[in-house]
Amino acid sequence: MKWSLQQLNVAKHKPFTFDETVDLTSIKQLNSEIRSVSPIRVQGDLLYRGSLLTFTLKITGELILPCSRTLADVNFPINLNVVEQFHPVNDYVTADVDRDDIHFFEGEMIDLIPAIEERVLLEIPMQVFADDGSERLAPPTGKDWELLTEENQKKRIDPRLADLAKFFEKE
Repeated sequence: MKWSLQQLNVAKHKPFTFDETVDLTSIKQLNSEIRSVSPIRVQGDLLYRGSLLTFTLKITGELILPCSRTLADVNFPINLNVVEQFHPVNDYVTADVDRDDIHFFEGEMIDLIPAIEERVLLEIPMQVFADDGSERLAPPTGKDWELLTEENQKKRIDPRLADLAKFFEKE
């Protein structure tokens, strides 16, 4: 999704729209939690005003992330509506535009892939949980710990207090 400014000059006179599918498997290197990335569909249009290029994007796709509880694969849908602005480094930026929201570029090419990667990475939540019926990949016990349900917790008697229970039975 790379265009030259000459190709984008069309947007000054008539609408410039696009609908492309991109491969973002490179984001797996940026976030080790991502197990798989489906092809990402990017639809959008461009508004070219002065030297400011404003892309309105709809980004859809799916990521596979690990469940925080069981480590099972969880399908996480991506459905974003995004506005990205690009401006040449050497041109004057008008006062009504927030400089923090603008991607500055040098040269004659604009690449949307880094902006799309950034938006997809920001969409990933801290924790993802699978449905209760999913398979468990995480062990239910470990050294000095185990996963208990409420029923197991009530039935289990602390071995240190077992002799105390016998004391009350004798009387």
